[in-house]
This record gives sequence, C-alpha cells and structure tokens, in this order.
Amino acid sequence: MAHFFKDNEDLRFYLERGIDWAPLIEELENGFQSKEVFKSVEEVVEFYRDILENVGEFAANEVAPYAAEMDRLGLEMLDGDVVLNAPFEKIFKKIKRLDLHGMCMPRELGGMNCPALMYFLVSELFARADVSVTTHLGFHGGIAVTLLQTSMSEGTTEFDPKTRALLKTRFADEIKELISGKAWGAMDLTEPNAGSDLAALRTKGEQDEAGNWFLTGQKIFLTSGSGKHHIVIARTEPNEGKTAGLAGLSLFHAPIYTEKRKKKEWLATIDRLEEKIGHHTSPTVSVTFERTPAQLIGQRGEGFRLMLLLMNHARMGVTFEGLGVCEAALRLSKEYAAERPSMGKTIDRHEMIAAYLDQMENEIIGLRAIGVTATWAEDMALAYKRACDFFTDKGSDEHKRYKRGYKKYKALARRLTPLCKYYGSERAVAHSRLAIQILGGVGYTREYGAEKLLRDALVLPIYEGTSQIQALMAMKDTLGAITKNPQAFIKRIAQARWTSLSARDPLERRVAKLQSLSLSAQQHLMQKTVASKFKSVGEKPIADWPKALKQNWDPKRDFSYAMLHAEHLIQLLINEAIAEILLDQALKHEDRREHLEVWLDRVEPECRYLLDKMHGGERILARLEAQAEQVEG
Repeated sequence: MAHFFKDNEDLRFYLERGIDWAPLIEELENGFQSKEVFKSVEEVVEFYRDILENVGEFAANEVAPYAAEMDRLGLEMLDGDVVLNAPFEKIFKKIKRLDLHGMCMPRELGGMNCPALMYFLVSELFARADVSVTTHLGFHGGIAVTLLQTSMSEGTTEFDPKTRALLKTRFADEIKELISGKAWGAMDLTEPNAGSDLAALRTKGEQDEAGNWFLTGQKIFLTSGSGKHHIVIARTEPNEGKTAGLAGLSLFHAPIYTEKRKKKEWLATIDRLEEKIGHHTSPTVSVTFERTPAQLIGQRGEGFRLMLLLMNHARMGVTFEGLGVCEAALRLSKEYAAERPSMGKTIDRHEMIAAYLDQMENEIIGLRAIGVTATWAEDMALAYKRACDFFTDKGSDEHKRYKRGYKKYKALARRLTPLCKYYGSERAVAHSRLAIQILGGVGYTREYGAEKLLRDALVLPIYEGTSQIQALMAMKDTLGAITKNPQAFIKRIAQARWTSLSARDPLERRVAKLQSLSLSAQQHLMQKTVASKFKSVGEKPIADWPKALKQNWDPKRDFSYAMLHAEHLIQLLINEAIAEILLDQALKHEDRREHLEVWLDRVEPECRYLLDKMHGGERILARLEAQAEQVEG
C-alpha cells in the first residue's frame, strides 16, 4: 500500500531530527502546566507523527487515485451556487471526520492545538496527491486561523493569564463552524483592474446611522469563493489626502449567505465560475456585494496591515503546494525512467536524465529546508507575540525576553517568506515541465498525469502575490536594511570574506564564498541605486550614505535599476539562504552533508552567473525613462 509519509526520508528527517520542536511545543502547550493531554515534548511529537502517518496513507490511497477523475469532472454552477463533484465531496467528508480542519485551533475551540508548521507538512502530503484538494483544505482551517489572529490583534480575544487557556474570542461561532467542516471561506482581495495594486480597490464599506456596515462592489478570482465566510478588504475612507491609497482600506468579515433549514439565503451573488487551465476541482469565482452586511475587523484604515497577516499564511501555503507538486513530478519521473528502456538501458541511466532527476531531488530538499525554517520561525514569532500580549507584564524581564524573541523570529520569517513563495511556485512549474520531458510522448497525453501537474502548477507563480511581487519585496527589504545600518552591512562583508578563508570546515568556507557573492550583488545594486539619485555619492564609502539616502526618494524611478534586477537578486538570496540552512543541518547531522555538497555544486556557478547578469540593463531603463518623459510631457 502506498504511503506518502513513510516513503519520504527527507520529510521524516524534519519530524524526527530537523525541527527544534521543544521551544515551540512548550509555548503551545503552556509549559505542560495541566498535563491533561500531553506531559512531554516527546509525546506531542509522537502525536504529530500519528497525524502525518494517517494523512500520508490517506492521501496516497484515497486522494491520489481519484485525482484524474476529479480533474475530468470539474465543477459546475447550478442555481447561483457552485456544485462540487462527487469524489471531491467524498474526500472532504473523510477529511471532516479526521478533524483536520481544526489542526491549528486551540483545544478550547475544538481544535488540535498544532503549529502552522504541522498544517503545512500535511498540505504537502495532500498536494502530492492532488493540489486542488490542498487548496480547498486551506480555506477551512486557514480562514479560522485568520479570524482568531485578527481577533487577537484587535483585542477581542481573552486568555487566562495563569493557565494560558483561551476564555473567549470574537469569532468563536464562525471558527467552530469552519473547523467542523460545515462551511469554508475565502479571501477577497482582487478586483477588476486592481490585482497587485491594492490602492486601486473600489469595493466600498459603508456604515449606516446605527453603526452597521455594508459592502458594495465586485471581487474576482476568489479561490474557494463559493464558501460562506469571506474576509474582504474594502475602501472605507476618502481616496484623497491622508487616507488616499492603502491608508483608506479596512478589513471585514462578510458571510455571503445564511442557512435556514439547510437552504441558503444569499447575501451576495456568485457571478461566475472561472474555467481554468488547471485546478479544475478548486472553485474560482467572482462575487458581487450589494449592501451586503459585514463586520469590521480591527480599526478603520487598518485593512492593509491586517491583510498582510492573511497573505503570509497564504504564501507559505503556496510554498508547500509547490513542494507537493515537485514531489509528485519527481516520483512520476523516477518511476517511469526506471522502467523505460532505450538504447540498451533504462533512461534513468542515461546521463542527462540522471542529471535531471538529481537536480529535482536536490531542489526539493532545498525547498523543504527553507519552507520548514520559515514556517517554524513564523510559529515561534506568533507564540512569542501571544506571550507578550497576553501572558507577561510589560516591563518585566520575561516580557522583554519574549519581545526580543518575537523580533528575532519575525525578522527571519519576513526574510524567508518571499523567497519560499517564489522558489516553491517556480520550482513546481519547472519540475512538472521536466516530468513531461522525461516521459516524452506519453507525458503529453493524459494517461500518466504529468500534463495535469503542469496545468495545476502554472497558477502558483501568479496567485497570493506573483513571483515578481515576491522579488520586489525581497529587494526592498534587502536594500532597505543596508540603508538603515550600513555599518552592519560592511561587517557582514568582512565576516563572510574572513570565514571563506579561515573556516576549518570546507563546506563552511564554500557557503561563506556564496554569501560573499550575494553581498557583492547587494552592494552593486545599492551603489547603482545611490548613483542614479546622487551622482556624487555613488563612489563614496557606504558609511556616508545614510544622510543622502533620507531625502526626496521617488521609489518608482530611483530604484529602477534594482527593480530591473530584482528577480536575479531573489534567486541569489534563495541559493544563499538554503545553503545557510543546509550548512546548519550538516554541522549537526553528518548524513546531511551530502545534500549541502550537491546544493553548492549546483548553485555556485549559477550565483556567479546571476551576479554577472546584474551588470547591465541601462538600455531598457533609458527607453522606459524616455517613455515616461513623453507621457508626462
């Protein structure tokens, strides 16, 4: 019998040795004060193993065999609602019985009290079977998590400060409905003519004299948008002055229907069900609100800040969706190549195919490493933030310790999240494309499912923030950190060069050389950026930059060179970050050294090439500047 967890040695490594479970579990279990459920970290990890083993078996034997049929059946609109196909509904009835929707919810709300990391490992297993199942799964528990986190953020959740037990939360009824599997939800961001540019949103939130809120407008490309509970970002303030753009947006919870005697009474209209290249079982719809009743989340004007809480979770979800697709592509390719004879041997023994398979396997190891690290850091940040806000007295040593920890882990999660989303989605496309090539003619047919993997993967670099948006975010944060503390940047350059020469471990020296390449690229982009704004500053020492950099910046023009090369930079940053994580593993676990060696063998020449690619582009920038001058003239 197939088993997607037991057959994955690298995934098992993280459960057993690769994740520092103790500090995270001790926070989640409140130091095992009650001892009513678990008495030790080891007991909790064994509970996590049970979950992963059950899901690994379920995904392999009760989801994967039906993936092609569900893809063929798709979805349909009937009487203004989306109808799921029979095998898809059957799978979710079983998921409901397994209580998986409440994995990350506190036990007081009927959940399992697992960290988000456990949910994402489960997501990978399901995505390997069928990525549409994973996507839809996320809009049950994921929306529940969103409601709890936003309630905590706005101060409408209470905990017992001694036992740390949850006493009440604003959206308790909605959360219980979501994790029971009776309903799911959606995130409503995109509108016609307003995709990545959220400042252009037109959906309005209006308040009547009694203080009730209503939404009017259209949202499009809503994944699982036929669900009940919608988290909607809308404009509540005038699009002018201090409230222009993002500052005038607010966040709402808006059910699009109520249910009486199992009959839906619609509060909004599902306009259409999109016909897509892939994800045929994941409903993507547009919804029109016409004075639909809604509840304001947080304060007016906080919509963009609160929306970022949702996006971080969603982007990590895409990372693990991509990881599952990569695993499926690799397994399919290896199985086929091991059986397909050509020229006297099976094709997995031909040099180029062997190199493809080796590359896919190593990239999956790198992707899982950065995905797990980023999610663990986000989990730790959230746990420490909860302790700061609810369980410690401001000014106390304990509060200060938690605050320092929160800042540390949040910074790491922020650094890695765009890298994860970019790499996971782009590798999913590349690996599924390679799978088709390895399978040859049959890969182009529907018989083996390789073409489905590619169709499903193509949306991953688009939704929840395109790859280009991730690259711009990483570039902005990277160069912003340099301008805030150039002395620290100089120190990093010196440290990397010294380590590349002096470290005893040859792998540590190689990683330091990779860091030096990345820092050289960052320094080059920063110097070009400074030079384009202040011609006289470009050749000055980095320590003299801060004064000049604080004045009169135009992000659209002054960072044009860095924006042009943002994708080259993020690829370098990904290679560097994964190398650092694998080095940390290699120093602790001898059997992980080979993975780092293979990674470095692949990415060292690639990083040199990426650095070279960043020297150029003036022709394109000159043309764009000329076009801008024509428009302004």
